[in-house]
Amino acid sequence: MRKASIRTAGLAVAGVIALSGCTAAGPAMEQLPPQFGGLPPGAPPRPATAYQYPAVHDMPPPRETRPMTADEVRKAEKDLAAARDRQEAREGKGKTPAAAKKQPAHTKNGQNTGAKTNP
Repeated sequence: MRKASIRTAGLAVAGVIALSGCTAAGPAMEQLPPQFGGLPPGAPPRPATAYQYPAVHDMPPPRETRPMTADEVRKAEKDLAAARDRQEAREGKGKTPAAAKKQPAHTKNGQNTGAKTNP
């Protein structure tokens, strides 16, 4: 009977020590030697102020910019195409005419049949 009460008291003390790391006594536990649950040597110190976490449910303010209109999109595409053409001309590549594009070898009525040939 006496061994059971000693064992119960030991388990209670071990439980208190284990749970004390989850309470506000956590910084006090850091002062203990590592074999008793304290921080290991060379561990970085805690920051002076607690970290500020972002508010998860806060929504960002509405955007101040508006989406592009269809005319603005077309103008931007033209500007990008013109810049690409200028860059290709500087590099000497030039544009290939659309008629020079290679057609698939096996076509039927102008459509690719999807049939593969043996090499």
